[in-house]
Amino acid sequence: MGRSHALAYARDEGFELVGLVNRSAPNLPDELTGVPLLSGFEEGLALKPDLVCIATYTDTHADLAIRAMEAGAHVFVEKPLAASVEDARRVVEAAQRLNRKLVVGYILRHHPSWVEFVRRARALGGPYVFRMNLNQQSSGAAWGIHKRLMKTTSPVVDCGVHYLDVMLQITDAAPVEVRGMGLRLSDEIDAAQVNYGHLQVFFEDGSLGWYEAGWGPMISQAAFFVKDVMSPNGSVSIVMDEGAASADIDTHTRTARIRVHHAALSPDGGFAKADEFLSMDGEPGHQELCEAEQRFVHRAIAQDLDLSRHMEDAVRSLAVVLAADRSMRDGAPVRF
Repeated sequence: MGRSHALAYARDEGFELVGLVNRSAPNLPDELTGVPLLSGFEEGLALKPDLVCIATYTDTHADLAIRAMEAGAHVFVEKPLAASVEDARRVVEAAQRLNRKLVVGYILRHHPSWVEFVRRARALGGPYVFRMNLNQQSSGAAWGIHKRLMKTTSPVVDCGVHYLDVMLQITDAAPVEVRGMGLRLSDEIDAAQVNYGHLQVFFEDGSLGWYEAGWGPMISQAAFFVKDVMSPNGSVSIVMDEGAASADIDTHTRTARIRVHHAALSPDGGFAKADEFLSMDGEPGHQELCEAEQRFVHRAIAQDLDLSRHMEDAVRSLAVVLAADRSMRDGAPVRF
């Protein structure tokens, strides 16, 4: 993600990259080879940047974001915002206190197909059933990345914040209870870690949802991508192309087609209206979405956008997945 965001800044005339920091020597694409590689975060802050982009592991997000804002910079930080709700609130409080812009990397909010998916689902009216997952069959370098991620963040937390954010955009109701389940499917990870997880969440308006996420070489390709919303009035679903692979990063955001189903029946008992299929041909890929995301960051700073709801939603979606992770380990539901 750091590489993708750096490329987005390099390609946007509204930004000038003044430094890159990485834990190890990165293999940079040609577009980034002229950007200074700095020895550490403090050397970067000494340059007095207008904006700091944080794409590190989750447990470092809060402290780095607050240090950047205290140094006078606006902040873009990858999701999840922090490793705890308390830390997430500390980051938001710092942004408010210091009058700095804080944008969290909810990439689906900048995807035109996902915006349409949310709009169509809201138009149905609730209460809703949300059925969502993103399982990734990973091997080689990708499995190595997943194993490192799991040292600080479970799959349900790392991926789940995106889809809890989608649920919260569709229903305005507050979550009231969450239940989590998880399992360790590999002896290559620590005994306390799980690489498969599942959550169930209940909302104040009666809506309910589930989310499932798994990482590793044993993960099945069957039904690895489910994005489906039902209500008394019908359903809206993302329909993937045959042969899509869970290891393809563009698959995580690509929609292919949206299917809109109406529940109304005709006098003869059949469906009054045929299902609609909305083609999403020409939709942006992962890099293009990162570029759209950073254009939003530029606009938020240049136009002094009110990001209060954006920050509130980031904390709320994080609270749900962290509660699910706690429920998974304690074996008991968590009420809000």
